[in-house]
Amino acid sequence: QVKLVESGGGSVQAGGSLRLSCVASRADFHTYTMAWFRQAPGKEREGVAVLEADGEITYADSVKGRFTISRDNADNLHLQMNNLKPEDTAMYYCAATSIFLDQWAKLVQGAYRLWGQGTQVTVSS
Repeated sequence: QVKLVESGGGSVQAGGSLRLSCVASRADFHTYTMAWFRQAPGKEREGVAVLEADGEITYADSVKGRFTISRDNADNLHLQMNNLKPEDTAMYYCAATSIFLDQWAKLVQGAYRLWGQGTQVTVSS
């Protein structure tokens, strides 16, 4: 069974940085579109950043210039988060899909079939 396991969450003060990682349990994830989503209490899950197999990247407007999505040689997914704000507080999830996504779907939760369990990020002011 395919698994995604996130790590790297924690508590930081505003302006701080965190680096999230997502380890995939199969070797061909370099062919998948992978993404980071987040969900704050009482809010819907929202797309944060997407990295496609061809290297194309999409960011939510709220994180542009502060977050960087990347994939390493072992096909692990990362999210470098700088200049964190209290509104970035949420559970962060790694997601993946093998299906081609139109632009409008890349940050849409329903477009992804594979999900990790999440890692909590808390930013204090």
